Amino acid sequence: MNRRFFIELSFKGNNYHGWQIQPNALTIQQLLEESLQLLLNEKIRLTGSGRTDTGVHAGYFVAHFNSASPELEAPREIVRKLNHILPEDIAIFSIFPVRDKDHSRFSALSRTYKYYISRQKNPFRQDTSFFIGTELDVNAMNSAAGELFKNSDFTSFCRSNTNVKTHICKIRHASWEEREGMLVFTVQADRFLRNMVRAIVGTILEVGYGKLSVEDFIRIIEAKDRRRAGTTAPAKGLILTGIEYPPEIFLQKPDNGYRGSRHKNYPY
Repeated sequence: MNRRFFIELSFKGNNYHGWQIQPNALTIQQLLEESLQLLLNEKIRLTGSGRTDTGVHAGYFVAHFNSASPELEAPREIVRKLNHILPEDIAIFSIFPVRDKDHSRFSALSRTYKYYISRQKNPFRQDTSFFIGTELDVNAMNSAAGELFKNSDFTSFCRSNTNVKTHICKIRHASWEEREGMLVFTVQADRFLRNMVRAIVGTILEVGYGKLSVEDFIRIIEAKDRRRAGTTAPAKGLILTGIEYPPEIFLQKPDNGYRGSRHKNYPY
């Protein structure tokens, strides 16, 4: 009998062209589908909870797939074998059955991203943060971030020529925090547009540099024009850290010691 499964994972995105399969490019989806097909001996098509761009990381990511393989009667063993097959920069946490209607993308209630800026040169964070050694006005940056709550149309921060039905998003949290030589931007919303977080970060950084005022930032949002916003911040600093789902999705999940089922916080 064909059943639906959720798979929870994380990955470091530096070596990949994002999640989604692309011609002539290595992606997370491609590697994971090939590995599952090898272990389950059937065609597997994964649907991801989102589409991370080239070089973007995920501390917590979810995908779903359908399978009739009897091998999935022992999902922990499949997880063990996947982690053995896959490269070191991709880690599988769990596989568990869900209802046929449950969807890794459309069942999600919210997503949380963090953008990491190194304030001191650090070779151990060069792949997962953006180094900025100049002074930034963090208070002004937080004032600009606060304006995101007052708006819902984020056309100005969406990649041009992206085919979407709506540019409406509901921002639930947006703030900058300084800690241990890092400046971290945390943003949570019901959905995100393509390149949206990196475009927001790049534009707010212009406020931090003093090149834009908070009032300028407001006008950029209201213009609904990507050409008015700042440059896109580098991909390496962006990490998908959490996806929130209705708790009933996880009723069939076995207790394997991993506690990130509904909302995983990246361990930075």
